[in-house]
Amino acid sequence: MPPGPGSLGRDNHEPGSRQVEKEIVTTRPSRGLEQFFAYIRGQQGLSVLDLAGASQDNINFITNLGHRLYSEDFLRSLDDNFAGKDPAELANSARIESFLGHNLNFDTEQFDAVLVWDVLQFLPSVLLAATLERLGRIVRPKSYMLAYFHADEKSRQVPFYSFRIKDQQTVLLAQRGFRKPAQLFNNRSLEKLFQSFDSVKFFLTREQLRELIVRR
Repeated sequence: MPPGPGSLGRDNHEPGSRQVEKEIVTTRPSRGLEQFFAYIRGQQGLSVLDLAGASQDNINFITNLGHRLYSEDFLRSLDDNFAGKDPAELANSARIESFLGHNLNFDTEQFDAVLVWDVLQFLPSVLLAATLERLGRIVRPKSYMLAYFHADEKSRQVPFYSFRIKDQQTVLLAQRGFRKPAQLFNNRSLEKLFQSFDSVKFFLTREQLRELIVRR
């Protein structure tokens, strides 16, 4: 059963990744986050999904705006289910369906917005395609999703983060460690990745993170 709104998840430990010895937190403006909140501004009682794990900052911020927040630590679950397994397991349709059934077990068109953050770049291609198909099913038409991708297309390992919302234009990046991207994307490949969605808008940041607003 997915954690309900306002619930806190497990601590962040990623078996398949290298941890930082001390949490590194940076503050940065986010045009993608600003666009995300512009979409839900003035509305009440929306359902928002956060895929980077439960954060009390995010819970407080979203619920104080009058919305419901559901949290899933997608990378933690990915490692719990697939770390150290035969690569063929990542292409096993039954295993993928079980994984998505556990982590995205929501009703059709249940969500008005999704904070995807940086998780998609760490999903192998078959699982990535299935995850996007499921996200497209559980969000309502014209809703927004905010996703981050590292812009360095040659990196063998990249930082991964917890994302804590400071305000409607600012995010705190708490580095959890380093891990290898399953795939590296440029703008063209990202447009192709989200071709089944209505539109995708890019923002390039000084931290070499591409911010994307994807509209269902």
